[in-house]
Amino acid sequence: MSENKNSSVVANEKIDEAKLANATKIIRELQKELPEYIDKGCGPFLAAIYDADGKLIAKSANTVMDEGCSHNHAEMNAIKLAEKKLKTYDLSPYNLSMYVTSEPCMMCIGGIMWSGIKSVYYGVPSERVTEITGFDEGFKNGWLREFKRRGITVYGPIETPRDEKVLKNYVSEGHTVYNPGEA
Repeated sequence: MSENKNSSVVANEKIDEAKLANATKIIRELQKELPEYIDKGCGPFLAAIYDADGKLIAKSANTVMDEGCSHNHAEMNAIKLAEKKLKTYDLSPYNLSMYVTSEPCMMCIGGIMWSGIKSVYYGVPSERVTEITGFDEGFKNGWLREFKRRGITVYGPIETPRDEKVLKNYVSEGHTVYNPGEA
């Protein structure tokens, strides 16, 4: 694992400052947009998928509560939209990157891996998501190493303070924190 000397960002490759700067810009934009999605009934997570040229392919929030479906996490929704737009279940030929406001949970890690996404950049780490909200992020021991083995680049945490505030507001405003068996 590689660490950035000027921040707490870690990566499963040597940190590329240009990639990190681009990811920081995109994650900041997602964090600014996230409260609007929450106001519409979405959960406190937002994901976007971009191609290698910087073109937005898909973006979605978490719609678990809104649509009543446990697998409608932001990452999974964004993958579904990208696959629909590109008319394929295999996104690997498109060299796509996912940017998400928080570290992917256990389910989303599987979805990202099987979709063919090539890079993942995330905001708030899972431990902080769990501490702040109570969401169960699942067991993910060694996922960065496994993604590296599979050729998937990961950078994070990136720009956590702003999104931590959004998560804290989500909880303090009384939005639902859902976990299996707690409905």
